[in-house]
Amino acid sequence: MSTYYLSKERIEELKEELKDLTTNKRMEVAEKLKRAKEFGDLSENSEYNEAKDEQARLERRIMEVEDVLKNSELIKKSAKGEIVEIGSAVTVEKNGKEKINYIIVGSQEANPDEGKISNESLVGGALLGKAVGETVEVKTLNGENSYKIISIE
Repeated sequence: MSTYYLSKERIEELKEELKDLTTNKRMEVAEKLKRAKEFGDLSENSEYNEAKDEQARLERRIMEVEDVLKNSELIKKSAKGEIVEIGSAVTVEKNGKEKINYIIVGSQEANPDEGKISNESLVGGALLGKAVGETVEVKTLNGENSYKIISIE
């Protein structure tokens, strides 16, 4: 069982999605199944087979969202920002050249294009527990990179 670290906003999004899936989407799929059954012979009824597949995908997604919500932990920002933790906004200097801003989030919210990196990623995991001024070395497929922590919020 995994723990999913989520922001308050992401938890609310998942709750809304679950509500929609269990009410509106289930009703839509049930209606499709009902209509498909009216076509007769189910063994050669492509509409029925498609509706059953859609129902299976829907139920799988409901189970995924329920699992994430059941095993989620709210990301709490520390007031001091002395060490990097989940929820921290970190500015690092990569290889002594470029400055990069990251927000350390749980894997469910990671979006590198927005600067949100997972606590389970190579860089995110290496930064956890470190303080301003510390440098971490991270080996990736593209080689080794050095990240010096400039600030933590």
